[in-house]
Amino acid sequence: MITARDDRRRTFAALPAGADAATWWGRAWAASLERAAPDAARMERGRAYAAEGHVEAVTVTPGRIVAYVRGSRARPYRTELALGVLADAEWERLLEAVAADPAALAALLEREVPQVLAESVLPGPGELLPRCSCPDTGRPPCKHAAALCHRAARLLDEDPFALLLLRGRGERELTAELARRNAAHAARERPAAAAGFPGVPARAALSRTVLPPLPAPAAAPAAPAVPPGWPHDPAAPGAPDPLALDQLAADAAARAVALLATGEDPFGGLGLWQDAVRLASAHHTAGLTGPARTLYRDLARATGRTTTDLARAAAAWRQGGPAGLAALEEPWDPPAGPFDRARPALVAAAQGSFRPERNRLTCATRQLRLGRDGLWYAYESRPGAEDWWPTGTPSPDPVSALAG
Repeated sequence: MITARDDRRRTFAALPAGADAATWWGRAWAASLERAAPDAARMERGRAYAAEGHVEAVTVTPGRIVAYVRGSRARPYRTELALGVLADAEWERLLEAVAADPAALAALLEREVPQVLAESVLPGPGELLPRCSCPDTGRPPCKHAAALCHRAARLLDEDPFALLLLRGRGERELTAELARRNAAHAARERPAAAAGFPGVPARAALSRTVLPPLPAPAAAPAAPAVPPGWPHDPAAPGAPDPLALDQLAADAAARAVALLATGEDPFGGLGLWQDAVRLASAHHTAGLTGPARTLYRDLARATGRTTTDLARAAAAWRQGGPAGLAALEEPWDPPAGPFDRARPALVAAAQGSFRPERNRLTCATRQLRLGRDGLWYAYESRPGAEDWWPTGTPSPDPVSALAG
């Protein structure tokens, strides 16, 4: 059962594109902040921020809208817009007015703001109070708050119940209360039911002992959905990076889909280092973004390794998964046979003379490592350095692995 408390917090991860509101109530929302803004240029910069996608997930609770807005620094700014909630007596009046007006009730259920609600729920001049963690010391709103205002206007275009939640009531509790009030209005207006109206006594309906079979389980989703974002206070002591949390949530969603489809977690048996390497392998070190660099730094720190160690191991994981990582880190003594036949095959293919050492064959700046899975893994190093990095695709044929 969803309680009223559960219904009074919503996070919107993906918002409609664009910056300008399309509905009259969305435009009225944006105008309420614009009228109070002393600097029109900052409002225009905020509008551009919104259009360029600087606003991250938006969370709505009674009395406030909160989001992180990316600005000029690496860590986004915590930005919020505050609006007073309605008193219970005012909600009583509004709900009764909507329930008594079929057109207003239909409009609200079609996700439109009926005019009977507009004057009470839309913010008036000066009611919308912006706050932001940015260093802008001018009179509010800053460009980050302006960006959130424009983004929220597009959100309200699609879901005006977010505006009603901001004023204090969640969608489920509102629709349930409106349905109850509407039924009460209809009962007062309909004539008395004719005697002998056909029906089944409730006791008889509930006494059935043979239950229908359960429906078949729902099919597993084809792909994981994007997890919703959540508010995060960067000023809290020891607060984790919100972008790293997003990456971990997306990884958990992908593992959950695999578990639903196969009954097994493909990475459930990994140790700390292996799992850190797996997470890092999703981001190539060439052209790492700021969030990916942060992820590499945090994973290396958590495992007691350097970021170079992690980058090399991630390359091995991309090359061959757990077996590729083992080929990087675990020298071993293979039995005679495939290993002994590899050197003549390389000479015959004009690849040069390779020096054997345990499961490795080395020739100048090239190296082959025989994995315990029977595949050859190619490596390269700079001249005169023992700095081996995985390259190419593993193969049961040493010549193919080297060429790849």
